[in-house]
Amino acid sequence: MLDGAQRASVAGRLWTAERDRVPIEPLTGTYPGIDVVDAYEIQLINIRRRLAGGARVYGHKVGLSSLVMQRMMGVDEPDYGHLLDTMVLSEDVPVEAGRYCHPRIEVEIGYVLGASLPGEGCTEEDVLAATEYVVPSLELIDSRVKDWRIGLADTIADNASSAGVLLGAARVSPAGLDPADVEAVLYQDGTEITRGNTSAVLGNPTTAVAWLARKVAAFGVELEAGHVILPGSCTRAVDVRPGDVFRAEFAGLGSVTARFE
Repeated sequence: MLDGAQRASVAGRLWTAERDRVPIEPLTGTYPGIDVVDAYEIQLINIRRRLAGGARVYGHKVGLSSLVMQRMMGVDEPDYGHLLDTMVLSEDVPVEAGRYCHPRIEVEIGYVLGASLPGEGCTEEDVLAATEYVVPSLELIDSRVKDWRIGLADTIADNASSAGVLLGAARVSPAGLDPADVEAVLYQDGTEITRGNTSAVLGNPTTAVAWLARKVAAFGVELEAGHVILPGSCTRAVDVRPGDVFRAEFAGLGSVTARFE
């Protein structure tokens, strides 16, 4: 475990890496004693710094929500990060790829809450009752750690590798589809490059949202009405380069497009 000064130092290094777009060496190599508690505290240091600068919490994202990724990281539960309003992207405005270190795109459905979720004891039924609508979404992920050579503590400290969120125009009540069985296809410049099903997210992405509500409650955090929750990707992550155009199509839910320059 790290002390307070070390946590502050790591947070500062991640902040500078993001600002200057110069990734750092893996934290798990530089700080062998770093653990998950350290990593979440480091994440919060930089989130509080952004909030102090005027950013607002837009929602949260769940990471490591597939069994394959959990086995790769040697963990038995997901992790999470914050989504801020400064991370919101638009279908109408091309995204500048050069703003990021090594960006990748992920395909997810998003839950937009119409009511706040309970914390401890939150169930899938609670999530569905509180969800105003489900939306097609793309998450932009990035790593401020060099070459994506990340361990669990690296990604958690780095805000779960969050970088941006882009929502499509469709709004569908969770009563109007089965969030646990939505087929999704990702196209790059008009060519299909990957596909998946939302069942890849813990068997049911609603399960991931309920887990998140319970997890953050231990830190005194509530998933509030109006928040957007990304439960995890149902496809592999895809590298982003200037000039790419990505379109994700979700059966029964519509599509979302991201353009990069």
